[in-house]
Amino acid sequence: MTPNQSYSRPIPLLAIVLVALAVHGPLLLMQLPSGSFDANFHIFLASHYAHHWFNPWNEKWFAGFSQTTYPPLTHQWIAIVSSVAGLKMAYMLVQLVAVLLLPVGVFRFAKIWVDERSASYAALGTIFLGALSFLVYQAGQLATVASAALYLNALPYFFEWSEEGSGRAFFKGIFVSLAAAAAHHVTLIFGTVLFAVPVLWVALLDARDGRTRGATGTVAGRAIAFAIVVAIGVGVVLLPYWMTLIQHPIHQIPIPHDSRNNFLWNSTTGINYFLIPYGALLIALPFIFWRGASVRRLRPLLFGFWLTMIFGLGGTTPLPRWLLGRAYEILTFERFTFWATLMAMPIVGLLSIQLLDRFRAKAAVGLALAAVVTIGAALWWLNANPYRPAGTINVQPVIAFLNRDGHDSYRYLTLGFGSDLSKVSTYTDASSVDGDYNSARLLPEMTHYGSAQLTNAKFYGSAGMASLRAMLEHANRYGLKYIFVHDSYYEPLLTFIGYRKTETFNNGEITEWSKDDVPPAHRILSDAVPPAWMGLMWGTLPIGVSILAIFLVILLPSRRGRRTIEPPIPMQEPERHYVA
Repeated sequence: MTPNQSYSRPIPLLAIVLVALAVHGPLLLMQLPSGSFDANFHIFLASHYAHHWFNPWNEKWFAGFSQTTYPPLTHQWIAIVSSVAGLKMAYMLVQLVAVLLLPVGVFRFAKIWVDERSASYAALGTIFLGALSFLVYQAGQLATVASAALYLNALPYFFEWSEEGSGRAFFKGIFVSLAAAAAHHVTLIFGTVLFAVPVLWVALLDARDGRTRGATGTVAGRAIAFAIVVAIGVGVVLLPYWMTLIQHPIHQIPIPHDSRNNFLWNSTTGINYFLIPYGALLIALPFIFWRGASVRRLRPLLFGFWLTMIFGLGGTTPLPRWLLGRAYEILTFERFTFWATLMAMPIVGLLSIQLLDRFRAKAAVGLALAAVVTIGAALWWLNANPYRPAGTINVQPVIAFLNRDGHDSYRYLTLGFGSDLSKVSTYTDASSVDGDYNSARLLPEMTHYGSAQLTNAKFYGSAGMASLRAMLEHANRYGLKYIFVHDSYYEPLLTFIGYRKTETFNNGEITEWSKDDVPPAHRILSDAVPPAWMGLMWGTLPIGVSILAIFLVILLPSRRGRRTIEPPIPMQEPERHYVA
């Protein structure tokens, strides 16, 4: 095959998946995400399912909390894989599967809008997205990546069902959507709408132009039927989540997060949440807006991209606060930037083939360089970011202390441990009053102050230290006997409250403090314990729909000879067919 011929053909999907495996496989097998913000959090939740599959009540954080507050699918798969690979490697393998599914989803999603060749380049470019590397290796947002990958694979089935009434597409789309919902709740609530509305919009345009088998009303009716079935399914599959949310709604003082800042006022925040995630896509923005506006079929996609991009800017514009109200103070917005980059990829695929058709080898070199620079900058930023997670602490002595001599009869607290708080919790039987999942907190000493983890209290200023002091003053109520300190900043407060230093670990790197008059811990939040039927549902339905989705995709392949749903977008004179 000559170079000219190779540029003029779509890239095989298998080749794209192999490139994703070659790029991200070694990074994940080297456990690069282990130092990310949320990796230990996900491993902690998975470790509970590994030992208590049908009991979502977890005693180890917040004096007890229900894991029904977070959809369980990714954690349950980690728990299953951990039986043969261990918890940390299981996390990496599940993350790898999500990363491999993502370009497949982008390829299938892009074919709704553009021809197969453009879609293949869109999928290939997804592998090198700065936003993907940011979420995987710095933020550690496993569930966000997995859920987005599943939804992108579900949307083409929704589109096919809406346009053609295909029963195969209907059932596959339903169960893949339910699996995505079982992976992440925020993607379910916000991402689904942002992605699905443009898909429905273009399906209605096709119906109006006579390009489908049904009229506009038929397409709309099928879409509504699909949405109703998905809504009912999500209501059933995640019923314990909804009931827990109703019984214990999130009432807490808003906790600050950098993604809600104005990126123009803080250069580091702008680099972290805008420049690094977009990377070389910033160069393509003029083409994305020009081409998306000039081609009628792409306008729904452009609208979805624009709205999602604005949301990803957090507090840089007032629009997110106006539209979201109180939810603005709860959400973090780096996920919106990730979704925006995924929406941009079909149009970026068009740009890629236009450059390749015109400049051939020079364009190939330029595109490859842009991709490498984008992912390279994201990986470089892992160490350059001044707000990166602190270096890993050797917490084994702390774990050993808590697991011996009946020390787990009392609760403990870590100070200055960062995300290693979750690592301690994963491997000890003792319970803590702290935790790393803000939405699960019910203790008033934590919800009444605008701070997150007690272990990071000083980074939240007066609110964080007030929350910590309130907890320490109620140490006897919670059985809080042991405190492990990795930052001497907290020691004067501990001395004032009545704790005394009793042991040191790692040559003084960690000190252990205790209080003599603290009674053994007892259950505090008995009214929040889920009933047994919730545990049964939680342990069967989410994992069940994912397994069923796998079988349906394998056993019900798309029929050969089916009408191609993706009309090619011509590279020259796009206004000939699509401009209104």
